[in-house]
Amino acid sequence: MFPLGPVIGSVQCTSCQGRYGVESLEHPTCVRLGGMLRDAQYTIALALLAAGGTAHRAARDAACTAVREAGFEDCGEAQVLAALAALSGLGGELYDAHGMAGGLAVELHAVLEPLAPHLAHQGRERLLLQGAAIALSDGRYLPQERDALAAVGRCLDLPESRVTVLLEAATRAPY
Repeated sequence: MFPLGPVIGSVQCTSCQGRYGVESLEHPTCVRLGGMLRDAQYTIALALLAAGGTAHRAARDAACTAVREAGFEDCGEAQVLAALAALSGLGGELYDAHGMAGGLAVELHAVLEPLAPHLAHQGRERLLLQGAAIALSDGRYLPQERDALAAVGRCLDLPESRVTVLLEAATRAPY
């Protein structure tokens, strides 16, 4: 017997049959990444709807459209409002009177922060702009909507200056 060197672990993809180092297991699969992205779009829609209120039909429609386009085809207004009510029971406001993070702020962090390292800069900006479209669907940004979008930007690891530029550019885009 002759020593040939250390044994290097690898994994083999069942789809392409390619072999990769075990560190590849630290990255989400395409199915998992798609699920993370879908959840991110859903959570952003809920956060913006919560921030802007549910009184305007245009905002509700924009949030429901974003949720359906994210991959929840059978999710209607009733389901979106029910999810929002459930999160409101957990502290659905982004921040309470004491400035502490509420249920939706926790959701934003839990959903967006694990996704951010796996998205290109343009993908993170696109998520922010989808939220901006919901906020602008019923008129100008409300202060709470700006706060929600700033929180989305922080969770997606976007520089504050870039978030400001994107939000300003979104006001000039037709929706």
